[in-house]
Amino acid sequence: MDQAAAQPRKCPGVDCPNDASTLQCPKCKEQNIPSFFCSQDCFKRSWSEHKAVHKSKNPLRNLLAPKVVSDPDPETGHYNPFPSYDYTGPLRPVYPLSKKREIPKSIPHPEWSESGMPNYPYTRRNKITILDDKGIEAMRVVCRLSREVLDEAAAAIRPGITTDELDAIVHEACIKRNAYPSPLNYNHFPKSHCSSVNEVICHGIPDHRPLEDGDIVNLDISLFHNGYHGDLNETYYVGNKSKANPDNVRLIETTRQCLEKAIAHVKPGVAIKEFGDIIEKHAKSQNLGVIRTYVGHGINTQFHCAPNVPHYAKNKGVGKCAPGMTFTIEPMVSIGSYRDVTWPDNWTSVTVDGKRSAQFEHTLLVTETGVEVLTARFENSPGGPVEMPAKETVTNGDHKS
Repeated sequence: MDQAAAQPRKCPGVDCPNDASTLQCPKCKEQNIPSFFCSQDCFKRSWSEHKAVHKSKNPLRNLLAPKVVSDPDPETGHYNPFPSYDYTGPLRPVYPLSKKREIPKSIPHPEWSESGMPNYPYTRRNKITILDDKGIEAMRVVCRLSREVLDEAAAAIRPGITTDELDAIVHEACIKRNAYPSPLNYNHFPKSHCSSVNEVICHGIPDHRPLEDGDIVNLDISLFHNGYHGDLNETYYVGNKSKANPDNVRLIETTRQCLEKAIAHVKPGVAIKEFGDIIEKHAKSQNLGVIRTYVGHGINTQFHCAPNVPHYAKNKGVGKCAPGMTFTIEPMVSIGSYRDVTWPDNWTSVTVDGKRSAQFEHTLLVTETGVEVLTARFENSPGGPVEMPAKETVTNGDHKS
């Protein structure tokens, strides 16, 4: 970060109103991208969003085969695209990825469906959108449809099914509802949803690995319908062995409870930063760690917007809840370290120690008196809580750095 900006320019940090200084992103410097930030803190805070710029400069990265791959299986043609990568856990990607699935042109597409880039207008970090009655009703509709799609995919989870097969279910379920799957081509993401298995925290790319009895899997679903986005995710047990694993149950049910406790605190006037205190306190009570890199977010006609919603304690989240605002809370909780690394696909985020992670997410509407969970479970939704293990079965996890 030592190259000076040639002219005064705006800082590209998330919702940052400042002018850039002479601090340049090292990766951008390597790629000759003019990207200067106002401060080191702003750069760190904006990293999870900013790194999409690096992806966008290589639009063919998901179309071309990797330069170094393991020997393809002679029967299936499957291979590990990164055989020399030092994986943190036992999970491995199974390529080649299936062909990009298409959405009929008759269904409205978001702006990134062709370019891969959102190209949202600049807004201040504390500029939170308040929806009118029409916008609120549109959010209710898209969030209900998003729940329906998640439930349809979740009902198919079983040992032996691949996450790519789940992606096909998600894709077709979106089309049936005249909706576009928001992740598809968002910053060049190649699939219609994210499937995150075991040590994957988030942004797992659906591939040809069959789910195994004993796995856990998070399905993250987002729909674009009538100009608005809905967003939710849940973590599920795969097979009976998974539910019989006390660490799986402790992790998943605590994460579910973290979200529930945070939602119970939503009402007008509550500071966004308070949710992280609630979430981390409960996670620590079960000796679990909270991932800090990724945040909840505002959502409406934009897929991601203000406010950012950190999930860890003593954070610097900006803003307060106000009637008419819609946003997500989506805690990611780990059995071990809260730190993460990203696979060479530039998407799949995994725990640094290879231990398992779970996540739950809802899209919320702040009302005059409290909160409406727009993506709430239906009475017959698959999954749902199971009984927590007895205290003596809880093992020690390291949620320190």
